[in-house]
Amino acid sequence: MNSTNLSTHTFAPFVQGSQGERLRYFTTTRQSGMSTGPWASWNLGAHCGDDAQAVSRNRMRLQEYLPAPPHWLQQVHGTEVVQFRKNTSDPAVLLTADAAFTRDTDCVLAILTADCLPIVVTDADNSILGVAHAGWRGLAAGVIAQLARQLQRYCQSEHWFAWVGPAIGAQHFEVGQEVYDAFVQDAPQDRQHFVLQPDSTADEKKWHADLAGLAQMRLERSFAARIQVEQSQLCTFTQAEQFYSYRRDGITGRMATVAWLSSTT
Repeated sequence: MNSTNLSTHTFAPFVQGSQGERLRYFTTTRQSGMSTGPWASWNLGAHCGDDAQAVSRNRMRLQEYLPAPPHWLQQVHGTEVVQFRKNTSDPAVLLTADAAFTRDTDCVLAILTADCLPIVVTDADNSILGVAHAGWRGLAAGVIAQLARQLQRYCQSEHWFAWVGPAIGAQHFEVGQEVYDAFVQDAPQDRQHFVLQPDSTADEKKWHADLAGLAQMRLERSFAARIQVEQSQLCTFTQAEQFYSYRRDGITGRMATVAWLSSTT
């Protein structure tokens, strides 16, 4: 696969990882859009308080880089997975799910994030494609396992590839005991991705959680065959000029991660 870590187009800055023969994907940054205020400037989320016309113009700009209108999701931090088809799925219909997959070329999948993990998964031949929105709730509940189950239902590849995009880094993602328990009770090996904080007490434990590391372990456990996991290692919290961060700002915009299997190579 060809690797491109950062691409800054005059009108559309975005970040991306390794690209396959037909695999195309990127995560937008907050630059070069039409929104103002806390949503400045390329906010693609229609649910976070931004001016609707600005969001519409931002999505039109995104469309310039895609082969077809993207299929957005109504994300609820759950584990539901939906399938999209190029000729029968209507992009105007917003389905409630946190993961999606397709076997069709030029069928664009999209998820929105602002600290949560965007994950892109495909097989070695780029014959099937999946994306997931994975905050800690969805990750602990099994959104990756559910997506992997659907992908492996239709494709018995011996080699998979996953890209874990920009998200809040472990050093800034402080969580309580309930988050630690949500992971470790069912998967004790996940404790390696939690660091107990010095100011914790017996009554109130505080942990720093590594979402990207937890996602990688779940990806590796969810696929029967070998999976290569590529981490972007980009932190949404620290890189304020590039990324929105809900944990950092509260009122803020959303980046989009879009992915598709190209009909041309």
